[in-house]
Amino acid sequence: MKNKIFLSVLVCFVLNTYAQKREIRKAESAVEDKEYSEAKTLLKQVEDTYTNENERWQSKYLLTKAKAYLGNGLGASFEDLKTAAQAYQKAIDLGEDVSDAEAGLQEVRAALVNTAVEDQKKGKNLIAANKLYKSYELGKQDTLYLYYAAGSALNGKEYEMALEYYKELLDLGYDGSQTLYQAKNVESGVVETFGNKTLRDASVKSGTHTEPNDEVTPSKTGEIAKYISLIYIEQEQPEKAIKAMQRAKAENPDDVSLLQAEADLYYNMGDMKKYNDIMSSIAEKNPTDPVVFYNLGVSAEKLEDFDKAKAYYLKAIELDPEMANAYNNIASIILAKDRVLTEEMNKLGMSPDDTKKYEKLKAEKVKILKEAIPYLSKTIELDSSNTNAMKYLKSIYYQVGENEKADEMDKLIQETESN
Repeated sequence: MKNKIFLSVLVCFVLNTYAQKREIRKAESAVEDKEYSEAKTLLKQVEDTYTNENERWQSKYLLTKAKAYLGNGLGASFEDLKTAAQAYQKAIDLGEDVSDAEAGLQEVRAALVNTAVEDQKKGKNLIAANKLYKSYELGKQDTLYLYYAAGSALNGKEYEMALEYYKELLDLGYDGSQTLYQAKNVESGVVETFGNKTLRDASVKSGTHTEPNDEVTPSKTGEIAKYISLIYIEQEQPEKAIKAMQRAKAENPDDVSLLQAEADLYYNMGDMKKYNDIMSSIAEKNPTDPVVFYNLGVSAEKLEDFDKAKAYYLKAIELDPEMANAYNNIASIILAKDRVLTEEMNKLGMSPDDTKKYEKLKAEKVKILKEAIPYLSKTIELDSSNTNAMKYLKSIYYQVGENEKADEMDKLIQETESN
């Protein structure tokens, strides 16, 4: 009797094992035919018992499951992509089809990144951040995706998540700079970037490219520290913002981008004096950077040190003659004097002394207005969409008696606003 029971159990076990293998084979065929939903249904029937099979069949099950949930990549949901990644990882752990599973895992990472890009375009920043972070988890060496995940979380105003990711980047010592291997295409004259140094050097050697150059992109440490500080400011925790910046500076004392980030921190905190001091330090380290001097001009203007602001803007223009905003800001500083004079003139009465004083102020006013003309003209020349500058210039031309130029400016304003 016991033998009959044993044989009966054995037969059931064999039949169940056969059935499991059949379902796995059918699921494999469904995946090959891109019938992913059917494959998922078949696999669910043996989900709780596939581990009864030997490791070869367990691996078959896991690879098939991963492919079914991955599908064509772009159409897969985040949950499906996570399921696919888990299945591939289990297959790797089994050690049966490691190379196939590792290749599949890379497909999952690619799908996560590609779909995250599409999510970002649709404003689905939280989903994109989750996908990018998962891609980072699947390849711990590639911190670039952690950086992108942090940025996506920040764009989605998921500040706690962004803060966590940015702090992790700092803990990992993420720098983000990279070397670009470039050379000029002989035929087109365009400087091209190559995937690696070997390819670039081979192209130069073959004669298709010349002037090889290795360009190192700036470190992102300063940017990361800045965002951490901005998040803390958003959370009304300025002490933590300053502490995070100090830590980043201690670990990267020669990183100029961190000085800029620190200056931005104090700017956002409203401490223009501290901002100006740090920017002056940056200017000493970067005497040929026009943006630095432009920013110094902005801070000096906010501190109402207009002479210094103008000097900084002029220095920015000297370094970059096409910086339209610098010309515009100089004109604004000059016209601020005009507004003071106008207020003083409007307060005067009709007495002989007041009339005499009025005429003197009027002559001074005309002189100031004429001083602003070349800066506004240059602003418009460099930025043909700046209708505010055009309107100021039109008004000035009328006030100084150059009516024809004022009429020309009026036509330009109408043409620009109609486009």
